Amino acid sequence: MKLIGMLDSPYVRRVAVSLQLLGVRFEHQSLSVFSTYEQFRQINPVVKAPTLVDGDGNVLMDSTLILQYAESIARPANRRTPSMPTELMRSQSLLSFALAACDKSVQLVYERKLRPAEKLHQPWADRVIAQLRAALDVLEAEQVKEPLPVTSADIPPPGVMMAITWHFIRQMLPDVVADADYPALAAYSQQAEALPEFKAAPHGDSTYQA
Repeated sequence: MKLIGMLDSPYVRRVAVSLQLLGVRFEHQSLSVFSTYEQFRQINPVVKAPTLVDGDGNVLMDSTLILQYAESIARPANRRTPSMPTELMRSQSLLSFALAACDKSVQLVYERKLRPAEKLHQPWADRVIAQLRAALDVLEAEQVKEPLPVTSADIPPPGVMMAITWHFIRQMLPDVVADADYPALAAYSQQAEALPEFKAAPHGDSTYQA
């Protein structure tokens, strides 16, 4: 099984970290959707990261769909998504807010880095920032009320996404939020980044090493 995409993408990192936690072995190929577009296109014509390719050559994209499949092939003891409705609802709710925060942060990075400065529409950027902060507000409040576990044995799917998203925001958008704005999220992300599964797949242009 091969994971395609660069670890500067929070979605690729989410998959790389989660596959380790699930005990699913994989090889990582660090290809960019920009600088190695043609090479990536030979694997997935849509050129979307992350892309997962199984041993039969089947291509799967979107981090949530990839991890849904990964949980189905993981040992039952390693699975992280709750099965009981009440626990599943809270888990998926937190995950949805973490994904929303991630989506908005990536959107803002693209807006700033890819769009010519003279064409940047600040009211739109302000709207995206407001949506980003709204998602973080919910996650911060929930983390204060009922903190998620943060060890290799028990960090849940929303915890992985929340930690990776916060780290991505602080790396790429340091002017938008500060650790002091969301101390519970900042502390949680710092603890998660110290776990071996996160260290093995660090944010940036390196390649995951098992």
